[in-house]
Amino acid sequence: MAANLAAAWAQSGARVLLVSCDLRRPIIHRIFGISNTPGLTGYLAGRASIEEVIQPTSVPGLDLIASGPVPPNPAELLQSKAMGQFLRAVREDYDVVICDGAPVMAVTDAAVVASQTDGTILVVEAGQTPREAAIHAKELLEQAKANILGVVLNKINVRDQKNRYYYYYYRYSEAE
Repeated sequence: MAANLAAAWAQSGARVLLVSCDLRRPIIHRIFGISNTPGLTGYLAGRASIEEVIQPTSVPGLDLIASGPVPPNPAELLQSKAMGQFLRAVREDYDVVICDGAPVMAVTDAAVVASQTDGTILVVEAGQTPREAAIHAKELLEQAKANILGVVLNKINVRDQKNRYYYYYYRYSEAE
């Protein structure tokens, strides 16, 4: 979701930085075929500069900061003074900074990052995320003082009877 959003924004002409803030199970670097080191953890640990961790992607206007090696203390790094300084610095150089985080329910990392950003989009998997879990995730983000911009329901199976209404509504709206 974050990779697609970042690419779409870059293709619209914005200068975009995608930051992989899932320090426990990083995958964004694989999507773009980019090295995971030194990454965000390298910067936050003081082993690399911002310039050293920013990597261009094949999408014009889109740069990436991979998560870096998995640290022993992800939440501590994400709520560090260095993270705040990092976010302030990159906001000056980019039109849009997208931070991809860990699942909200799994660890506190996502709430920690969300509390430091301008806005958060909660992604919910259709047919997999129980309603109660989605509500609890929203409450955790609200407790962290995250500015929730909206919710994206992904992986909708349009052939599934339960989701047919959404598909037809979308198709009908698209035709107008």
